[in-house]
Amino acid sequence: MHSLANAKKKVIGLKQSIKAVEKGLVQIVFLAYDADEKIRQSVLKLCKDREIQVVESVTMVELGKASGIQVGTAVAAILEPETTE
Repeated sequence: MHSLANAKKKVIGLKQSIKAVEKGLVQIVFLAYDADEKIRQSVLKLCKDREIQVVESVTMVELGKASGIQVGTAVAAILEPETTE
């Protein structure tokens, strides 16, 4: 989780994270374990299909704080170093 807080290039939120995964821009995805099950399953399937590592170890509130925002979020992702999103 420390890596997310210090990442220079990241996306926060479901829609932005899914777009980045679909474009092949993501290095790792962080998924809140208390997110809605439909969201969790769709993100897990998408990442599995694209062979992207998923870390599920925090709540939505903790993930939001680690992402640098004041509200909870279900998903955040660190982008590949050479990408600009």
